[in-house]
Amino acid sequence: MPESYLIVGGSSDIAIILAKRLLNNGSSVTVLARDVSRCEELQALGVEVVQGDALNPESVNQAVRTSLERGGGTIAGVAHMVGSMLIRPPHAIKIDDFNEVIHTNLSTAFLTLSIACKAMLRSGGGRVVFMSSVAASLGLVNHEAIAAAKGGIESMVRSAASTYSQRGIRVNAVAPGLTETRLAENILKSDAIREAAVGMIPLKKINQPDEIASTIEWLLCQAPDNLTGQILHLDGGMSNIRN
Repeated sequence: MPESYLIVGGSSDIAIILAKRLLNNGSSVTVLARDVSRCEELQALGVEVVQGDALNPESVNQAVRTSLERGGGTIAGVAHMVGSMLIRPPHAIKIDDFNEVIHTNLSTAFLTLSIACKAMLRSGGGRVVFMSSVAASLGLVNHEAIAAAKGGIESMVRSAASTYSQRGIRVNAVAPGLTETRLAENILKSDAIREAAVGMIPLKKINQPDEIASTIEWLLCQAPDNLTGQILHLDGGMSNIRN
């Protein structure tokens, strides 16, 4: 029986690429998505699509149960791909908007962690991968809300890696810089903003979605078993080196 993987937030650009890569490796793939219309191609390829909200415990439970069933009672890995972007100074953000960023990014991540790890404890372990951002480790103008959410994810990953280190569960995250996705369209459609963004990146290169998807696939499927609690910075050097 093929190994079973679950993608929470399966309608994002990177999630769709990740699902296809996992399928090409012969894996069974389940995705949880609100917008199932974006997952029609995946369904045609054999992906099991569960419609639901990643903030709804029953939706996440249903997706985990489906993945377990397709894996014969085990789930090899879970990728949490739910995210949003709000780039605005604090004085221009209402508390409701801030809370929405926290809930969309961090609360859904915790719910996925909680439910996935409960299932993995019963089945002998697995791997969980989360999406962070360069904004979690580098002070960027007007990124306070998303920095708070993604910084929370990184701290949660380190703690969870410790909590489950003796139980066969590995927990890691990727932290991309600016990536060519729908989420970044409003930023990248301006040539001036694009040029300024590229100027901040030591490698002078904006990420492509497949680069992020392939790294997540590696963490889920090929990474050494002693790799846990790590944040892989896919940011062209922004967080660690100077131009």
